[in-house]
Amino acid sequence: MAASEDARELALVAARAASDKKAEDLLLLDVSDRLIITDCFVIASAPSERQVDAIVESVEEKMRAAGTKPVRREGTREGRWVLLDFVDVIVHVQHSEERAFYELERLWKDCPVIEFAEDAGADDSTPHRDEADRDEADRDAQDRDEEGGQA
Repeated sequence: MAASEDARELALVAARAASDKKAEDLLLLDVSDRLIITDCFVIASAPSERQVDAIVESVEEKMRAAGTKPVRREGTREGRWVLLDFVDVIVHVQHSEERAFYELERLWKDCPVIEFAEDAGADDSTPHRDEADRDEADRDAQDRDEEGGQA
C-alpha cells in the first residue's frame, strides 16, 4: 500500500521548509510498505549543528501551519541528528557526518522515492547553481555548433 495523499503532502511541506533553510541532500521516501508506524520519511542534512537547529525550527513552524505538530522530538539538545515524529511523516535532520556514517538511504533503498523539486517553493528568482551551469553548458554547445557549421 502506498503512502496516503495527506502523508505525501505533509512530507512535501516538511521538505520545502528544510529546503528554505538550505538543507542538503533532501530525500523523501515512501516507507509505508515496510513500516506500519509511518508512511513517509524526510531525510535532510546540514554541515553544522546550528543549521540543523534552523532546519528543525523551520520544519516545525511550517508543519504547525499545515495543522500538525510532532508527537515526539529526539536529539534536539545535541543537534547532530534530530528526529521529528509527525505520525504519518518522520523527519530526520542529520549533521552531514551522521548522514554519511548512518546512511539511512542505504537502509531504505528499496523504498520508492517521492519526487521533490527543491526550488519549487523558493521565493527568489535567482537561478540555482545547477541551472546556471546547465545554461552555460547549453551556450557553449551552441557556440561549438555555430563554429562547426562555419568551418
